Amino acid sequence: MLQEGICISFYMHRSHQEMGHSVLRALDVYLEAVGRDVLRWYPDTEGDWQELTAEAWAVQRTALREASAPRLQLTDRPSGVADHEFNYQGQDQGALSEEDAARAVCAISCWLPTAFLERQGPARVQRLASELATVLPFDSGHAGLAFHALSQLSGVRERLEQERILYPGMDVPDEDASRYLGTRVRGIHWMNFLGPPVLGELGGAEALRARLTHPGTAVQPLGEDRTVVILGDAPDAGDTSQGSVLPAYRELARVLEPWLTSREAARPFRENGALRRWERRFLD
Repeated sequence: MLQEGICISFYMHRSHQEMGHSVLRALDVYLEAVGRDVLRWYPDTEGDWQELTAEAWAVQRTALREASAPRLQLTDRPSGVADHEFNYQGQDQGALSEEDAARAVCAISCWLPTAFLERQGPARVQRLASELATVLPFDSGHAGLAFHALSQLSGVRERLEQERILYPGMDVPDEDASRYLGTRVRGIHWMNFLGPPVLGELGGAEALRARLTHPGTAVQPLGEDRTVVILGDAPDAGDTSQGSVLPAYRELARVLEPWLTSREAARPFRENGALRRWERRFLD
């Protein structure tokens, strides 16, 4: 019901009509890394798990090419927390109000087990995340350690709140980010992908590099208007009980603070002080 994994996510502030080909390419990049027979299940329109047959694969790929706002969830097993998972939420911004369209993004998230990191090394995870970045017109994205949880089940949310306080380098993904993120940035992670408009407002990759002094931080340009900031050679969960508070993460958080968003600020009717404090763990 709760385990740690590697999550790679990208957000594109545009309609799915511009995204279908890129998402298909990203799916193929992921399958090449984990194995083409790893993803075996998907939920049907009623939420029931179905096996991914060759015919079902064709239906899923057709939806990515032709649907206006497809939702895709492919996983390696139909119960419990998956080791491997590929999720996509498309948006049809033309069908949204102006206010909602300003916040809505197409969102991709890919999951890997920590065994992938241990077996193939952090450099392989970096390469996979960077390969995905090259095929996606992202505005922002990230990769790193994260809690993969069935948080709707009794007791899981409480355990998750305890664990996230102890390990600040572990992300808690938000399935609703596609509804509110817009062009802002969702937290600080091991790998932080920045594109327009945030990178331009920061002055570009060179200006950003000049503001980051921690010796373990690397800023790598990805074309003319995108970059990735990598905080160390490998992801680090940190441990507040041992005084490991991740100074490189804190430094980047201070630089990006004007562009960071909060899921509770986006949904004030569900404001949660504990969650807000956790989201500001690298700032306060």
